[in-house]
Amino acid sequence: MKNIFLVLTLLLGVILNAETIKADYKVEFGIFGEIGIANAILTRDKNLYQIDVQLKATGLAKTLSGGRTEHHISKGHIENGFMVSDMYQVIKSHGSKTSNKVYTIDHKNKIVTKKYKSWKDGKVDGESSEKLKFYSKDDLLTLYFNLNKKIDRTKEDKHYTFLAVGAEKQDGKAEIYIPKKSDYSEYEEMVGKNNNSWYARAIIHQNIFSSDKGELMLRIGNDGITQKAVLKDLIFFGDIRAERI
Repeated sequence: MKNIFLVLTLLLGVILNAETIKADYKVEFGIFGEIGIANAILTRDKNLYQIDVQLKATGLAKTLSGGRTEHHISKGHIENGFMVSDMYQVIKSHGSKTSNKVYTIDHKNKIVTKKYKSWKDGKVDGESSEKLKFYSKDDLLTLYFNLNKKIDRTKEDKHYTFLAVGAEKQDGKAEIYIPKKSDYSEYEEMVGKNNNSWYARAIIHQNIFSSDKGELMLRIGNDGITQKAVLKDLIFFGDIRAERI
């Protein structure tokens, strides 16, 4: 059931341009209905920001995942209007297991250090520290929160590749496509239509998809808030939908 948390995490390019904003999402899969929820809070001023995201499985997914929860925290500073990550933390828990990953970003030397620690039944059962092979000013949260400013939505059929701390399983790369208008009918069918929205597609290279890559289709409001998304072709799941509530 951990796959529902991938879609929740990737959906979090949701809030921009305010001091404190909250956004809540429900995630659904086929006949099972709601399988997860996400609650996100962004707090920032002209110098600093903090993004705090709580994810949890619900219903049948909660039972099958051992009550899985995740807590994502991103802290950093504002630079030329963009949020720049200084620290990204991911805390996961299910059943008797808990893990904590902390990424520290040294912008001066362009080094990212990841420290990992895990517990089972209250006892430490794993610990490591490593330097990532890449550097970025973005983590997975700030990338999507900054996306509205990083791309040119006036140009169709564009492909962007960004680096994000926390995405080391795909070498840090996050691929974003802006579709051409002739492809809008597919997006309208999958994520709905709204004159105050725009479309994007994120490509995910992980072994949880029935094809060699996954596609996250997004409908994003002109204010930068994601309204609806569909993660396509997960093994055993098919399509998973998430919508702002």
